[in-house]
Amino acid sequence: MHVGVARVELQLAENSSLKGKRMVVKSVAQRVRNRFNVAVAEIDTQDTWGVITLGIACVSDDPRHANAMLSKVIDFIESERLDAEVGVVELELIAV
Repeated sequence: MHVGVARVELQLAENSSLKGKRMVVKSVAQRVRNRFNVAVAEIDTQDTWGVITLGIACVSDDPRHANAMLSKVIDFIESERLDAEVGVVELELIAV
């Protein structure tokens, strides 16, 4: 079994409140869950209104599949969220 984990940082240039940030987080997380069937959560920077840090995880029997799935999720976020710029992305594959 292989677990793929991604940490994705999004920069919100046009946002000026935590309420606006929560709306973006909720929208991104729900769209990613529905489309890719992966786990998504805001994992850091909850009190900073200009930055979103998402944790994304998937489980697979093939490490290449887990890596491809996370890459597709990141590409999806980049293409769907024009109001948020993808910053630092960290990927890790863990063999269990």
